[in-house]
Amino acid sequence: MKQVVLASGNAGKLKEFGQCLAPLGIELIPQGQYITQEVIESGLSFVENAILKARYAAQMSGMPALADDSGLEVDALGGAPGIYSARYAGSSLKGPSKDAANSAQLIADLAHTPLAKRTARFQCVLVYMRHAKDPTPLICQASWEGMIMENGQGEHGFGYDPIFQVLEKDRRAAQLTPAEKIAISHRGKALAKLKRALAET
Repeated sequence: MKQVVLASGNAGKLKEFGQCLAPLGIELIPQGQYITQEVIESGLSFVENAILKARYAAQMSGMPALADDSGLEVDALGGAPGIYSARYAGSSLKGPSKDAANSAQLIADLAHTPLAKRTARFQCVLVYMRHAKDPTPLICQASWEGMIMENGQGEHGFGYDPIFQVLEKDRRAAQLTPAEKIAISHRGKALAKLKRALAET
């Protein structure tokens, strides 16, 4: 198995990404084994932040690295929360309370926006860095279209999933099983692209 550092401390991502890439002979290692402090996400786009995280993880570990940067874009808010999706309601919150606060903030900001204009999409950018100075990292991007609803439903997923209505399923993202979600989500589609790109190289 080829070991690759995942530039994330999220156990859910480690499991999800690991299961997807295992058939290619890739074993994902959490960055916590090499990094005690995460890199500052100073980029102005998902692509820039994913590159920053992957390059830092590769530099600190001396190994290939995989990073993702993802978030929610709401058309009525000019693309917000965008790269600030994880800290939309503030950066001091953690875990489920952070998710609930971010969703509540988004619902409040859309209070005067009719449902028909609450179109939104999740974006995901994956970056695979072969080494810290890799000049041509693999970059895979995918999106997932939906609508922002006024209340939460469903018990699966995390983040904005309970208020994100999936257009092709007519259900909330949080009402999909993990298998259903990975098959059609922004992250699942980006992972499929990465698998194809890695298989070709």
